[in-house]
Amino acid sequence: MRAATFPSSNGPARASVGVRGGLSHPLAMRGGSGIVEGMDTITAAEFRAAAGVEDWRPRVTGAFAQFRTRDFATGTTLFGEISRLAETANHHPDVDIRYRTVRVRLFTHSAHGLTAKDVALAQQISAVARDLGIEAQTDRMQDLMLAVATADPTAIIPFWKAATGFDEVAEGVLYDADGRGPLIWFQPVASPLRGKSHLDVNGPRDLLEARVEAAVAVGGSVADASNAPRWWTLADADGHKVDLAPWRSRS
Repeated sequence: MRAATFPSSNGPARASVGVRGGLSHPLAMRGGSGIVEGMDTITAAEFRAAAGVEDWRPRVTGAFAQFRTRDFATGTTLFGEISRLAETANHHPDVDIRYRTVRVRLFTHSAHGLTAKDVALAQQISAVARDLGIEAQTDRMQDLMLAVATADPTAIIPFWKAATGFDEVAEGVLYDADGRGPLIWFQPVASPLRGKSHLDVNGPRDLLEARVEAAVAVGGSVADASNAPRWWTLADADGHKVDLAPWRSRS
């Protein structure tokens, strides 16, 4: 997978996009100079290379971890520790508390990407989770993304931004700033069918390979395997399609 080229120093640092099948694909990221002096963004590979971040999955929209707390009281205890660490570091993550899980997203908004501050806080959060006997739930990490095929993304992105209220987090990629909606990716295609769109599911390779088998077992089909193992296009009995695209090892 190669990375698309972006201007580096004449404006805010932006996440790069990768290439899937010769077409830009958003769920990869590269580093560059952040807009805050002394606050350089880092690549996903650089994030993963740090010790103590095995619980985390860096994406274009930040680094994510999900912890299995088993009950709400334990989840609120973990949140209290995360809050304490965040206040000390003056670096505040997004935290989603559910009855049995706590999901955390780290992102340096002022640099428009991941930075060393995110690495440090990830290490600290994972350490306190271990001290509390809480395990990371890495098999539940995934992204849902609506892919909109278009010959000219710039012609329709303003409409989608206005209709959804989403922000453009990378070139051709819209994201719910509150972290509650799916990514919307505008896939450049020379001659798309009018109104053509599909759902992408992105996640760990072993998880998605198992889902391919599960979908076929309940009556689905592999509509196109020509791009495997980069991604599989599945179809339901009515012909509605979904792409299962594993996260790239270098993304």
